[in-house]
Amino acid sequence: MMQMKHYDVVIIGAGPAGIFTALEMIKKGSNKKIAIVEKGRSVEKRSCPKTKTKQCMNCKPFCHITTGFSGAGAFSDGKLSLSYEVGGDLPTLIGEDLAQETIHYTDGIYLEFGADNKIEGISEPEKTKDIRKRAIQAGLKLVDCPIRHLGTEKAQMIYQSIEEYLLENGVEIYFNYICKDIIIEDNTCTGAIIENVLKHDDCIELMGDKIVVATGRKGADWLEKICEEHDIAHQPGTVDIGVRVEVRNEIMEDVNKVLYESKLIGYPAPFKNKVRTFCQNPGGFVSQENYDNDLAVVNGHSYKEMKSDNTNLAILVSHNFSVPFNQPIAYAQKVGELTNMLSCGHILVQRYGDILSGKRTWPKELSQSNVKPTLPDAVAGDITAAMPYRAMTNIINFIQAVDNVVPGFASSETLLYSPELKFYSNRIKMTPEFDTNIKGLHCLGDSSGWTRGLMMASVMGVLMGRKLV
Repeated sequence: MMQMKHYDVVIIGAGPAGIFTALEMIKKGSNKKIAIVEKGRSVEKRSCPKTKTKQCMNCKPFCHITTGFSGAGAFSDGKLSLSYEVGGDLPTLIGEDLAQETIHYTDGIYLEFGADNKIEGISEPEKTKDIRKRAIQAGLKLVDCPIRHLGTEKAQMIYQSIEEYLLENGVEIYFNYICKDIIIEDNTCTGAIIENVLKHDDCIELMGDKIVVATGRKGADWLEKICEEHDIAHQPGTVDIGVRVEVRNEIMEDVNKVLYESKLIGYPAPFKNKVRTFCQNPGGFVSQENYDNDLAVVNGHSYKEMKSDNTNLAILVSHNFSVPFNQPIAYAQKVGELTNMLSCGHILVQRYGDILSGKRTWPKELSQSNVKPTLPDAVAGDITAAMPYRAMTNIINFIQAVDNVVPGFASSETLLYSPELKFYSNRIKMTPEFDTNIKGLHCLGDSSGWTRGLMMASVMGVLMGRKLV
């Protein structure tokens, strides 16, 4: 017989959205019984063996970089964007003023738990104006956003402190449990069925008055299936397909110093799709992440203390699909799988000049270049053999436009890593109070399709917490 437990609030996913829901409830004095379900480990038990082995070990049952308390947040670059203009479309749902006000409040919580007081990107306004001028001349838009940089190692310390605070205040966290399904009766969500990933006969029914789904970017495809099975109102949204670019720090020196992260947006000819830079890491390191279906994707980190000779950033092409196609996440996964096939499960890397010359990159050529890859087990090859023509054309034309803002960005030795994929696709239809068409069910964070990144997901959690007090 399946074990049953009762809570006031059951939160599925211990990423920033889920964490800050519980955190805000406690801060507001709530005495409600809260459970958080997380398929990964606690922060202190998360570790990537690649730091020793120098190559991805494809950890089972889950990748420790993407899964566990705080989600990918604890092992990412750890940047908090302090403007409502960055981080998804939540302001269109709740209003720009409330979004900005809550960003300021949430930033204060991060500071309480040890975030760095320094804010990047606000110290040299005249130089920022010069960068914006060059961007306008290149047909690009510069979104200059204040950034609080946590750093990968500092982010882990901050989230561990938050984890300890939640446990000390009575929150029960089910580590190493996945949500198999949610329970819906008479159009009301009354609970969730969870299963231990290490002991499959260990299943529990968690019953709750309110069920909050906050499964993060990695859980977007799972949530899409749940929506289909239970008629949760949603619509296909945007999926981003792109590359991670790596150049020498000298190329990005001015932008890194003035803005720390240059958020550039363009709509290059001939397709006019939205193309943007994302997650810039000065002195950072390119990294590999693995999804549950063994899909290997590229990302980037930047530490507070340890620095490389390179800067990396993502260039992402937004894809919006219409009738009859409604599976954008599956589409992006297929692109990633094809790239992984060419690299035998690793990340592909290619020099920009070789792409323009129509040839693959060879390991010997990489070893002779000024730009040394910070992802040592990336496989030199041809990313154009897997990247769709439309996306590749957008990326090439965007890089050439950025070269007018950052001279040398389009150097022949600039490195492009693939696949860089962002799954936000399934947008849940909700009210400004985060109510879905199913009573008692709320969806938050990147998996909801409304946010992108640490700060805005945290903001959504704060607002949800206030409503559940």
